[in-house]
Amino acid sequence: MIDVTGEINAVRRRVGERVLEAGTARTVTISRSYDTGVEDLWEAVTTADRISRWFLPCSGELRLGGRFALEGNASGTIERCDPPKSFFATWEFGGQVSWIDVRLTPEDGGRSRLELEHIAHVDDHWEQFGPGAVGIGWEQGLLGLTMHLSSGGDLPEGTGPEWAMSDEGKEFTRLSGEGWFRAHVESGDDEATARSAADNTIAAYTGSVE
Repeated sequence: MIDVTGEINAVRRRVGERVLEAGTARTVTISRSYDTGVEDLWEAVTTADRISRWFLPCSGELRLGGRFALEGNASGTIERCDPPKSFFATWEFGGQVSWIDVRLTPEDGGRSRLELEHIAHVDDHWEQFGPGAVGIGWEQGLLGLTMHLSSGGDLPEGTGPEWAMSDEGKEFTRLSGEGWFRAHVESGDDEATARSAADNTIAAYTGSVE
């Protein structure tokens, strides 16, 4: 079993804005502290073998200027890389381009923190689903990273993609969606709009869309 409430409470969530050359974009930032050093955390999130253990099968050239692909999900180009502190990459999915900015910082006691900022221009998808559309997905990913770092190996049996549709997985999604709802409101957005977006996203992730 997974301590769903504990895992949800371990995550920090923030919704904001960022100015790009093409205009103002919305940002969804998730961060979590891990009981491992920065070098190990960097390796876990930047090497294909380890990414494939906790997230999705990964291929490509994971270097500055290289292209990467995550099986059944996104692909992109690594535009900036400063090991073991940060990298910045495009995130290309469904014909749309957004960006991810990943930052690692050391903490006391040999721990380290991962902060991932997903940056996207506002479109119809944002209006309908809000920050939880990417926030819940990244939160599921960081849960996988947590289990990988704890064991050093592959995800335990029964905690792969199928787990998300279990009762436990759906509760995780619901609580994550509520967390992103609160972050959305705290960013200054209209509460009714944020509520509608969160409900739409939770329904989409749990398969309860009517």
